[in-house]
Amino acid sequence: MMGREVLHPSSHPSSSSVVMDSHVLDACYKRPCDRTGEDLDIIYSRLKDIKVFEKFHPMLLQQICYYGYYEDLEKGVTLFRQGDIGTNWYTVLSGSLEVQISESGDLADSVTLCNLGPGTSFGESVLTNRPRHATIITRDYTELIRVEQKDFKVLWERNKQIMESVITPIAALPGGSGSRSSTETPSSDKRRLSSKVPAEELPNPAAPITQVPSDRLAHAGHVLRTVLLARAPHMIRDRKFHLRTYRRCMVGTEMVDWVLQHSGLVHSRAQAVGMWQALVEEGVIVHVCHEHQFKDKYLFYRFHEDDEGVSTVPSSAVKRECEDELPDVFLLLAQIGPDAVMRMILRKPSHERTSEDLETIYEELLHIKALSHLSTMVKRELASVLVFESHAKSGTVLFNQGDEGKSWYIILKGSVNVVIYGKGVVCTLHEGDDFGKLALVNDAPRAATIVLRDDNCHFLRVDKDDFNRILRDVEANTVRLKEHGQDVLVLEKIPSNTQSADGTVQAHYKYSVMAGTPEKMLEHLLESRLDNKNETEIDGFLEDFLLTHVIYMPCNHLCPVLLSHYHSSTADGSESEGYEFMLNHKKCVLHFVQEWSIIVGLPFREDHTINAFLEELHSCVVGDIQDYPGLRDDIKHLEAILNSQSGSPGNKSKKRSSGTFTFSRKHSKDCFQDTPKKRKTLKPADETIFKVYCADHSYTTLKLPLETRVEQLLSATMEKQGLGDDLILCEVKSTGERLIFKENDLCVTTGLSINGRLFVTPKEHLDALTPLPEQEGPSESSFSQIESFSSREMAYHMTLHDWELFTCLQEYELIYQVFGRYKFGKITANLDMFLRRFNELQFWVVTEMVMAANLSKRVSLLRKFIKLAAHCKEFRNLNSFFAIVMGLSNIAVSRLSQTWEKLPGKFKKMFADFETLMDPSRNHRVYRLSVAKMQPPIIPFMPLLMKDMTFTHEGNKTYFDGLVNFEKMHMIAQTLKTVRFCRSSQLDLEAPVTLKSSETAEYVRDLKVIDNQRRLTQLSHKLEPRKT
Repeated sequence: MMGREVLHPSSHPSSSSVVMDSHVLDACYKRPCDRTGEDLDIIYSRLKDIKVFEKFHPMLLQQICYYGYYEDLEKGVTLFRQGDIGTNWYTVLSGSLEVQISESGDLADSVTLCNLGPGTSFGESVLTNRPRHATIITRDYTELIRVEQKDFKVLWERNKQIMESVITPIAALPGGSGSRSSTETPSSDKRRLSSKVPAEELPNPAAPITQVPSDRLAHAGHVLRTVLLARAPHMIRDRKFHLRTYRRCMVGTEMVDWVLQHSGLVHSRAQAVGMWQALVEEGVIVHVCHEHQFKDKYLFYRFHEDDEGVSTVPSSAVKRECEDELPDVFLLLAQIGPDAVMRMILRKPSHERTSEDLETIYEELLHIKALSHLSTMVKRELASVLVFESHAKSGTVLFNQGDEGKSWYIILKGSVNVVIYGKGVVCTLHEGDDFGKLALVNDAPRAATIVLRDDNCHFLRVDKDDFNRILRDVEANTVRLKEHGQDVLVLEKIPSNTQSADGTVQAHYKYSVMAGTPEKMLEHLLESRLDNKNETEIDGFLEDFLLTHVIYMPCNHLCPVLLSHYHSSTADGSESEGYEFMLNHKKCVLHFVQEWSIIVGLPFREDHTINAFLEELHSCVVGDIQDYPGLRDDIKHLEAILNSQSGSPGNKSKKRSSGTFTFSRKHSKDCFQDTPKKRKTLKPADETIFKVYCADHSYTTLKLPLETRVEQLLSATMEKQGLGDDLILCEVKSTGERLIFKENDLCVTTGLSINGRLFVTPKEHLDALTPLPEQEGPSESSFSQIESFSSREMAYHMTLHDWELFTCLQEYELIYQVFGRYKFGKITANLDMFLRRFNELQFWVVTEMVMAANLSKRVSLLRKFIKLAAHCKEFRNLNSFFAIVMGLSNIAVSRLSQTWEKLPGKFKKMFADFETLMDPSRNHRVYRLSVAKMQPPIIPFMPLLMKDMTFTHEGNKTYFDGLVNFEKMHMIAQTLKTVRFCRSSQLDLEAPVTLKSSETAEYVRDLKVIDNQRRLTQLSHKLEPRKT
């Protein structure tokens, strides 16, 4: 009837065997085509309760019910032999099997490789008809689910992603031989091999991470239970399962459904799972058998008081109160849910983490300070082995001085004291810091005692075996090129497997640059990444190099080296080989220049050093064209680049965006005849007015280039005013704060705060400087103007203005700003103006709110600003969206309780949604996920991009042992590519046609604000005094 005879259950099953009743067996004996819907339900209801199938996706398990056969085998039965062609795939239900392998192929000299236990799935070689890698023999009474070859191929094609986490390739087991099957990945092998921990030693992932729930989550649980009893009492009830009754419990899937139905904040089942898990991990809700974290499955959960048997029925008054508090509870859980999901993943055993889990952990590791210096490969390896550990009480000793070093720790939450005998507390470590690594590296005793300083401290832990394995793997995959005994280039070997037509996987490797001298990295790029086909490697090394070379190889260094490569020759080989070598070098340099002009765009065209280099290079190519006719096509490209240098609009990218962006808009010509002209990019030589004040508020005006340094500005001011020597230049803010500029700083006017002014004074008189009256900002509200404009129209003109500012900034400006523009002698005027716009919008919102004396006007403004934020979000103007929402979240506005109480519920809900998008937890994960789903054009939240750049710069050294840390350059380039992606399409908005269009545009481009937080708060207290 089948490929293998089905055996009836043994009369002597082991105590751990799976009990299959006659109905299940009868259904399993049928061929798939003969199984009825009732048969499948019977099989599924049994298999889903078997522990080994918990890691199987429900959809996969349902299909296994259709295709799988049940088998039970006595001890000593050979399932298949090494070299056999596979006909079945298996999953072990109970018992164990021995894996034997023979180097010679003779069974007589077979050795036992390992044992396979419950939950193991194997036999995937049936996908490619390749011989079995080993012989499998039952060690004791064993129960299996078997899927025939043709059916397994169907399963695999339908469920590749979800099946990768449940198969165990025999070739991947310790000592396994043979080439990899199409389902293996090296990282998955390592995860399985590194996770052989006895089950009794693993902590229970379902156990709470705190001894007592926090007050806010205990209250959240109380509110949810009360509302559930009021709205859906049928959800909390006694349930029977396998002849056992579970009191007052709920079903995981129903709980997820209920949240999705009752909260507009929740948009996916995964998000709802995170919200319930936040309650499970603190013990507010528990699995009825205390075995599972929260899962969107048919599993039973109940509230802690029901679990303890001390539950009460809430009164009508309590129900009404909890109904009112439910939106706040949903908001709280939505905010902390992502962190709970992260901890849930980290508490899983390594071998149970899916590829999606590993990607989630990896993204989190990118933002941990202690790991910032590690390579991408190391972070991905760590994602598979990191363990979550929590301790409830301060004063707990994590380990003692002199103990054996067993783990490396990273602080996720809380702080610890480092104590050394005889010295006491020598330092305190906080969130993001790490400790314990030195003892592992040196294989030495602990050098200090670690004592918890706070309650509820959370850690990431890497155990010694995993730590050492990762170090070994990294060193094994690192290639070092030396010259004169010194490292000049460090490469990382990365697997890059390709699948052939027959389905087998061929192992290939590519080499990613980790570090090197600038000259050697350029040489590697020219020789291995550029060829005559104008193709570049997938890893983006060329683009990353060109986006970041200003840091370690500025143009006055790069251009001469390129010319040297162009003229390079070889003394080895025949004359024809020498000719080919020189021709290839020349073409690679010319190809590099083409890519340089495309990737960098405007800064490339405007750089005087590059212009001189291009002229010299062109002269060299003209001189070589007769000897090297193969350069004729290349010289045409070079001449096109030279022509663009003289002021033509610039090259259009053949594959990438050039960095110059425009926008178009559909509108009536008459409607926009008075709209301000599109702004131009500010350049170093552009002249601007420097208005410099003295202590008595007299001033002088100077017309100087933007690139003017502070020392030059001081010299010009002293000469014009007839002032003495030894003066300093500073900014006086509206708050009275004074910031002194360094003499080598430049472009200081665009970097001033919104109402800041330049002052010159002797250093000893600095304290005498006071703000000008005009710096206080407006004295009356512009409420009438704002109310006369439609919200959509204002958002439209804001977006046009912001888009102009955004497209004017050059990507290199982010580098100059973070690393220090004075080091490069470059201006950041365009970036300054864009960042200033964010602050301006934020303070404008606060200013208008606190200057509206009438309550009804404030409520009207509040509605207006929320609608304005919604339209900005619709236009993908996230910079203005965040500025407006942060303005409304400012303490001077958020404390206006009477105003917020009068706001309609619809707008309160909108604002709550906005605050969720702004949630800063896990490095603004909610915002980042939202942006990842958007298509350009996008105006991003610029302060966050600057934060990313700063974090990358401060958390990673630029040089290691004289070599450029290119891992850091890669991370910087990623941020610059984000900017590039956001403006890679034209802005094309449908204009709202109104009579006030030009007036609206003029208003939003010239906002008057108060930027003194103290004064804004004072005005707020006058409107609504603090309640006593």
